[in-house]
Amino acid sequence: MIEEVLDRRGGPRERTGRAWLTLLALSLGAMMVSLDGTIVTVAQPAMQADLRTSLTGVQWVVNGYLLAVSALLITAGKLGDRYGHRKVFLTGAAGFTAASVAIGFCGQIGWVIGLRVLQGVFGALMQPATLGLLRHTFPADRLNGPIAVRSAVIAAATAAGPVVGGVLVDHAGWRWVFFLNVPLGAAVLVLGSVVLGETRGGSAAVRLDLSGMVLLAGTLCLFIGGLGTAADHGRPDVRTAVLLVVAVLLGAVFVRRQRTADDPLVPPGMFRSARFTAGVLSMTAMSFVMFGAPFVLVFYLQNILGLTPTDSGVRVLALTGLMIVGAPVAAVWIGRSGPWLPVASGLAVTATAMCALSQLDAQSGPVRTTACFFLLGLGFSPVMVGATKLVLSGAPTELSGVAGGMQQTAMQVGGSLGIAAVGVVVATYTATTMPGRLAAAGIALGPDRTAEAGRGAAVGLAPDGIGAAATRVVRSVFLEGMEYALLAAAAVAVLGALAVLLGRRAERQQT
Repeated sequence: MIEEVLDRRGGPRERTGRAWLTLLALSLGAMMVSLDGTIVTVAQPAMQADLRTSLTGVQWVVNGYLLAVSALLITAGKLGDRYGHRKVFLTGAAGFTAASVAIGFCGQIGWVIGLRVLQGVFGALMQPATLGLLRHTFPADRLNGPIAVRSAVIAAATAAGPVVGGVLVDHAGWRWVFFLNVPLGAAVLVLGSVVLGETRGGSAAVRLDLSGMVLLAGTLCLFIGGLGTAADHGRPDVRTAVLLVVAVLLGAVFVRRQRTADDPLVPPGMFRSARFTAGVLSMTAMSFVMFGAPFVLVFYLQNILGLTPTDSGVRVLALTGLMIVGAPVAAVWIGRSGPWLPVASGLAVTATAMCALSQLDAQSGPVRTTACFFLLGLGFSPVMVGATKLVLSGAPTELSGVAGGMQQTAMQVGGSLGIAAVGVVVATYTATTMPGRLAAAGIALGPDRTAEAGRGAAVGLAPDGIGAAATRVVRSVFLEGMEYALLAAAAVAVLGALAVLLGRRAERQQT
């Protein structure tokens, strides 16, 4: 397919190999960032024990990374448009690799969280640049193939994170989850330095919207952080309300600023395109499910079914495999029918899979769980490729970096929202339900132990010494909370499908 693209562009045949290597370098870079979004999940128990920290502290190892990436992606895309995507990409790869090494040698949770945030900053520099470089390498009417390869790599890396992480934790220790980035980063830097060509979409003399960058980063961090406080305490409190209100106010100021800025960070005119807007919304909905569902399911697999980290990762291989195989098939489908129907259908299948996953219980065997993950992968594939196509084709070429940043911001924000929302649903349900459920079973633990049981139920793990009957209550309450959380994720997928259908209708009206 790439050879055909180069021939139609009129380029010499010898450029074919360079195009393949460009795609390889960019895909490896995208894989590093996506893999680190999920690979840490199964390492959380081992990190908690080794670093002697609370569950909340370990969760911020994931959330800090996602927040940094999501807050800076659009800014990174803008920097690539102004100063060159190659330069920004290689800077991000070098910093990401160095931060990974530093995390692997850390012995305190505070340093780990801080370095994970720094790692997210460099990861944010890499992601939009991959799309910007792809768009400058291939013509718009032949982007499906390269996007499918990149989407398959990102999807596979995201889904394979728990598998790879489980193997490393079981056989080498949690630190190797981060040391894994050393050979990957070296390959990206060497290959990228040789094959990537520099691009620039605009004039470097144009001022960057620094106030817009600060407002956007503050809005995202406060909003996600506010949701996180609700999960920490099992219910929203005053701090939650304050953070969310301030986030909304900052968001309003950001929108107003973008309408008046000479060179806005996110040109408001981009959202006049129904295609671009639908792509952003569908990517957000898909990522909400892609990150949110595994966050609770990893506790189900390890604490309810009793699987090891490696075995729990292997259990989701059906999801990983289908996302790898499904992306090229989805690209062919999208090439023939356009992206609208595949994206809407994929989100509908994703919602169905989440409903099926919500019905899993302590007796669910490998066949049932594998079938659910297979169905989920079937839904993810067309959305990953199609939503990216909608975003890129809905933006002008000179704003390809901003479009790439928006696509990845939608993915990371959706993932952060998914983790926060799922955590809030499970934590709130278990904290409020546990006292009444224990009382109904005639079990008296006392206020402190009851609260401890509620916190344990949020991850499906009963505290030591509470007895067999109370342990059964903890496990059943967790499964109920998981059911509600996964059904909420299914509802988000349905809303995403509706947004795509409305976007298709709006585009037809615009033309």
